[in-house]
Amino acid sequence: MASKLYDVPVKAIDGSEGTLSPYAGKVLLIVNVASKCGLTPQYEGLEALYEAKKGQGLEILAFPANNFMGQEPGTDAEIQSFCTLTYDVHFPLFSKISVLGDDRHPLYDLLTGEKPAAEGDGPFRERLKGYGIVREDPSDVLWNFEKFLVGRDGTVIGRFAPDITAADPRLTAAIDDALKAA
Repeated sequence: MASKLYDVPVKAIDGSEGTLSPYAGKVLLIVNVASKCGLTPQYEGLEALYEAKKGQGLEILAFPANNFMGQEPGTDAEIQSFCTLTYDVHFPLFSKISVLGDDRHPLYDLLTGEKPAAEGDGPFRERLKGYGIVREDPSDVLWNFEKFLVGRDGTVIGRFAPDITAADPRLTAAIDDALKAA
């Protein structure tokens, strides 16, 4: 039975509409991204990870979101230009969506429903509390650059806190395990 993940409607950053079905059978790292966040330099590590692992079946799918202090205010064209010119991003970028609240995209309903807790969540959550930012529902996406790891069968197998970078051994080990799985 195919995963519901592949049926979720999405829009590429160029405006073309589709689903995630072209990524069936691949290992996916789905990341909500932002251009004006303290974590934005993670694009560099994500691109390096993508270049190193895409030949083994890894796809990084970036979903810009403006849910966190307006840190992704740009249009899709501006976001694409920023990612290309600043970080030479080659992994797929999608149209800006909401990852939090009443207008949360169905993709993030599915992701957070399948994996309600993130690994490594504590320190970043505490840091945000210091700024008065508290998530009522612990299953909500905490901030920009939260990462969901999806196995080849479309099952969400991991979720990683925003401050876990692409080079973090917890993330790279989980990706390597997922890539080895049949």
